[in-house]
Amino acid sequence: MTPVELSRTVLHAVRRAVDEGELAVAVLPERVVVAPPGPGGCGDYATNVALQLARPAGKPGPTVAELLRTRLLHVDGISDVVVTGPGFLNISLAGGADARLARLVRDILRAGPRYGHTHDLAGQAPALHAAPEIRALVLMDSVARVLRSQGASPHMHCARPPQDAWVRILGVPSDITIASSNTPLRPVPAPADPTPLGRDAARWALLHPAPHDRPRIGGAENDAHLAQRETNPLFRVRYAHARARALRRNAADLGFAPEPGPLASDGDTQAVIPLLSDHPRVLTATAAHRAPDRLARHLVAVADALAPLLPTVLPLGDEKPSAAHRARLALAEAAGTVLAGGLSLLGIDAPDHL
Repeated sequence: MTPVELSRTVLHAVRRAVDEGELAVAVLPERVVVAPPGPGGCGDYATNVALQLARPAGKPGPTVAELLRTRLLHVDGISDVVVTGPGFLNISLAGGADARLARLVRDILRAGPRYGHTHDLAGQAPALHAAPEIRALVLMDSVARVLRSQGASPHMHCARPPQDAWVRILGVPSDITIASSNTPLRPVPAPADPTPLGRDAARWALLHPAPHDRPRIGGAENDAHLAQRETNPLFRVRYAHARARALRRNAADLGFAPEPGPLASDGDTQAVIPLLSDHPRVLTATAAHRAPDRLARHLVAVADALAPLLPTVLPLGDEKPSAAHRARLALAEAAGTVLAGGLSLLGIDAPDHL
């Protein structure tokens, strides 16, 4: 289905909804504009026609969008329709597994580190309160970052201002409102000062364990967080991202670029795909449960699933770059993009070189 055909299909759905009395609109649009989804969108194409019809129909945008969605789902050539934000229709065209994979990779590369960001919480301004302790403040900061990624405008509060070292070294915001609460975020406190670890390792050490678990900080535990080896989950995540970035540079030297496409059904490529597809849901759950540890564990799973794919991306010996190499490179870059975006929401840097 071409964009022109899709535009006509959506317009036909609008006309049928009006003819059958589901929408009361005096003047119908002459055409429907469809375009690649913007930030927070998904699928192949998106349209704001529901928003255009909402006021004349006297209905909220999401309600109009849901009416049209139920009609479009029965159209041949359309595999899925998702309503996002104030009423955008995100339409996925029918295709096999190869088409869905290419669409997923294309969606990630188009969105960049903002893949999984939405406007679902737009208009909401949740009040976050942290106990006056370093782990609680870092947790609140990360929760606020994830909430913003979902469209919310959170306000952060604490009974006391953060210490200067927490702001300067660990990136705790300095503009926290001083206010008390009976229900603050109160994870198990850090057993020792995390600042000697530096920003990235300290934030990971505080955020990776679930809030009810005791973080491993102090003494020999600090060495484990700074170790550049596979036993350190933060190292695995950042190493996988850096490898993905290096593959893009190496491929450019060999004269080829990433191009989403079909991939062989083997473990090297297939393990990472469902994890990438699940990333938006993980961000939604992280925001809902105020639990950055969910995102941290998800990033570790993505990195571990990406590891077997990385050695297969570049041609070996006299082998020429093929469509399979370009598709693997695109998948690796998509995974690296998810890792970078996730780390940024935890307040952790994702370097291109390690």
